[in-house]
Amino acid sequence: MPTETFLELAKNPTRRNTLIAASLGWMLDSMDVMLFSLLIPAIEKDLKISAATAGGIMSLTLISAAVGGIFFGFVADRFGRTRALSASILVYCLATGLCAFTHSALELAACRVLLGLGMGGEWAAGAALVAETWPTSHRARALGLVQSAWAIGYALAAAITALIMPRFDSHLGWRAVFLIGMAPALVTLWIRRKVHEPTALKDLSPATNCVPHSSQHHRDEWVSPPHLAPTTSFKQLFQKPLLRPTLIITSMNAASLFAWWGLFSWVPAFLSLPVAQGGHGLNIVRTSTFTILMQAGTFLGYTLFGVLADRFPRKRVYIAYLLIAAALVPLYTLTGSAITVLLLGPLVGFFGTGFFSGFSVIAAEAFPTALRGRAMGMAYNLGRIASAAAPFTIGRLSQTHGIGPALVLTSAGFLLAAVIASGLRTN
Repeated sequence: MPTETFLELAKNPTRRNTLIAASLGWMLDSMDVMLFSLLIPAIEKDLKISAATAGGIMSLTLISAAVGGIFFGFVADRFGRTRALSASILVYCLATGLCAFTHSALELAACRVLLGLGMGGEWAAGAALVAETWPTSHRARALGLVQSAWAIGYALAAAITALIMPRFDSHLGWRAVFLIGMAPALVTLWIRRKVHEPTALKDLSPATNCVPHSSQHHRDEWVSPPHLAPTTSFKQLFQKPLLRPTLIITSMNAASLFAWWGLFSWVPAFLSLPVAQGGHGLNIVRTSTFTILMQAGTFLGYTLFGVLADRFPRKRVYIAYLLIAAALVPLYTLTGSAITVLLLGPLVGFFGTGFFSGFSVIAAEAFPTALRGRAMGMAYNLGRIASAAAPFTIGRLSQTHGIGPALVLTSAGFLLAAVIASGLRTN
């Protein structure tokens, strides 16, 4: 067992830079994607579209993200994690800026589809990059920190919206907010200069594409399990012994993502829509404030999951998060009190998002090195395709039942994910 602490390991430039790069990519991914959720009421009014159409645009983004994730997963395995990470960040940043120049639902949808391609690719490349540079004893904590960056990005989107919208409301309005989303593209320059491919990837044997087990230097890095044939065929994921984890991880992710995107895509609208529509009628500044406080809880949920999962069985911690989230959602969405929403928000964020840290480490440890980028991209993004119906479904239901009652449906997704995860053969 390694005796080095997490902070001692982080002093290594390779580990530190990959952790920073993946975290920045995920944070900016969140910021660019969630700007749309925060701007939905303004966009609906300006472009004269319905809640169902707005939800449909988000659903198209998720489908596109699934395609992007699978594509960039292949790019990451073939050309390197850092190249895939840089390219995906560049794509979603530029697409966010293009949203500012749209004047119809169709044009906006096209830009969000382009954004989705980059959004999907970033996660697969970044998670694989961190997983292959951090040892087993601290891997869950490292991936938990990467996941926690999503909360920072979401909160940053809320802060930008609160600062920019009131100042440009009479002129550019929501378009000015999207223009800000282009700036993070500059981070790709730092990634290309400071982040290098994991040694485990550089040392792959051309014949087997597996890290030599005899390498003392890599005794704590990723190696392909000995029972796998020395091949990198994608079809291995659908053959024994990888078929079972592939199916379970993909399906549990589909259920949890349905719950997450259905809930958190509409939380800003839930806070800002009139009481008559099931919302709480908060202005843009208060909506952003409530959202930032919720993301503070989300950040803690992500980071503490890593700590708990390095100390207790990861599967049990993962399932516990999902079950608690399922119980909290109805309490949060059906209350008529803004104070209750304010107090429950951080808890919903903690459990309803923090479980993603578990998906990262569970998926990363389930697949061999040579297939990890493709496997994680596929498992995550096929699940994302299945969950793409959530934003549209919630938007459609909100038109007839109100936004609060519509959001209760997401509780079932969290519960189903917990049931499926119980079939994992892992601690």
